Amino acid sequence: MAGHTRRGPSNLALTILGVVVVLSAFFAIFANKIRADQSSSPLRASGLPASISTNTANLMGLTKLPARAADDFVLTDQRGRTMSFDSFKGRTVVLEFMDPHCTDICPIVSQEFVDAYHDLGTAAGNVVFVAVNVNKFHTSVAAMSSYSQAHLLSTIPTWHFFTGPVKSLAAVWHAYNIDVIAPGPNADIIHTSVVYFIDSAGHERYAAFPTDDHTASGKAYLPVDQISTWGHGIALVLRGLSH
Repeated sequence: MAGHTRRGPSNLALTILGVVVVLSAFFAIFANKIRADQSSSPLRASGLPASISTNTANLMGLTKLPARAADDFVLTDQRGRTMSFDSFKGRTVVLEFMDPHCTDICPIVSQEFVDAYHDLGTAAGNVVFVAVNVNKFHTSVAAMSSYSQAHLLSTIPTWHFFTGPVKSLAAVWHAYNIDVIAPGPNADIIHTSVVYFIDSAGHERYAAFPTDDHTASGKAYLPVDQISTWGHGIALVLRGLSH
């Protein structure tokens, strides 16, 4: 039987094989880079304003809410004016819940509100800044006024720190999912810290969740750059809702 000679691959085949190997290596490196970039990039919640950077949104815990009507209430502000929350329709509202005797996170949020007001510039006239009292032991108008002045919130023309009978306050806490633990008149009030952003039609649009740090002695603080970022972020959300 005649022998059969096995021929080796041609130069062309070797060239093609080499190109395939190089391209495979390139795509493998490229895919690994994409995976590495994705793993190092911060995740972003969906439905957030494009003007808010991912880092700022994550710092704020910014979350899109179903556009439901914000619950109405009637309370009295730090100037003694009894008003309904629905009376603010037509303007954008930022709503927080504060303790007028708080020495923890409330003063930090107050500074963020003041920063946001200044950041808004001329757009501030279309925004209302609102807080509802969470301290059932201190419900006087004078307590709301004193806190507002001490933390410069009174410099915001559209600032309202609402208070009223405990039963009325508790109804508002319940409506906005605010948990309040108040052991006694001289104890720290523990409460849910959330900022609601409400559009001019009176619909809840976003929520953010303030946080703070503490020194070794237990004093609350937040780095100045984070307070500034929070203030700027609040202003950006409000400016977007005002358009």
